[in-house]
Amino acid sequence: MYVGGVRGMERRIVRPADMPYRELMVRSLRSGGMNAHLVLDPLRLGASVPQAWWLLGRWRPDVIFSTGGYLGIPLVLAARARHVPSLVWEGNLVPGRATAAVARWADRVAVSFPPTLEAFPGRSFLSGTPIRSFERIDRVAARSSLGLGPDDRLLLAFGGSQAVARLTAALEGALERLLEGWQVLHVAGEAGMASAERARQQLAEGLRDRYRPVAFLTDGMAEALVAADLVLGRAGSSTCAEVTAVGVASILVPYPYAGAHQRENAAWLAGQGAARLVPDGELDAERLLQEAAALRDDAARGRMAAAARTLGRPDAAERISQALVEMAGSAA
Repeated sequence: MYVGGVRGMERRIVRPADMPYRELMVRSLRSGGMNAHLVLDPLRLGASVPQAWWLLGRWRPDVIFSTGGYLGIPLVLAARARHVPSLVWEGNLVPGRATAAVARWADRVAVSFPPTLEAFPGRSFLSGTPIRSFERIDRVAARSSLGLGPDDRLLLAFGGSQAVARLTAALEGALERLLEGWQVLHVAGEAGMASAERARQQLAEGLRDRYRPVAFLTDGMAEALVAADLVLGRAGSSTCAEVTAVGVASILVPYPYAGAHQRENAAWLAGQGAARLVPDGELDAERLLQEAAALRDDAARGRMAAAARTLGRPDAAERISQALVEMAGSAA
């Protein structure tokens, strides 16, 4: 069973999977400024605790898995009261406030970055971040499907789920010079396609085919990551996990808000030689060209890719599911 909140995309994603879905009154606390939600959100959170208690009593689960956040608070509290074991997963290097609170009541905590183990001593284990599988994707075939030759170098640019205006502006400003050494596959998002297409049309005819903007890649994203020689993107947990699982060099530009969690993610990878960190405020066309030129060298890029590969944990979903099965078995 999947339990979601009143504000989120869970219902739309889970329903087609034919999985039982239930909804709590709580919602993620992202309201800004002085408004009615400053009063209503704590009330919703409080009302969700007995709601979760009733739900667990009716369904009687053997174990609960939570990705933390405010939705996890009523669920894990209710699970503790009903003696149902719970596992909380934290994807960022620095735990968010809500997840840190939830984890205090959880039986075990799975983390994605080694330093995060220190935040939950005695109950945590290193799982990594569950990601899509890259197992059966052949790099030669993936590159061939994109029309790449042996001497071509592909830069894959995407911004994850956060605002990407900074990345887009830097990319478009650098595009003409960047394309002299790279082919660029740009996941621009639906909102960014008009601007990307205009930038493409302004290119000299000989460069136009070297720049391919697309709104989304969906199922093709795994092949694009395997085919890429360099990634330009944000530093969310999933992006960090995928570039290390694939073993590809990356320029990470952390989203500067949301507690600056992404900066710590990127800083740790950069400290291991597995990525280049460029602060959001420092990314412009010239800085992008500088970073891309340094990584156009195959040897330098190869060292970074090898360092990234040593940090990859492509079996994260299996590690977490194994822990859940063990917890359910011990509680039976």
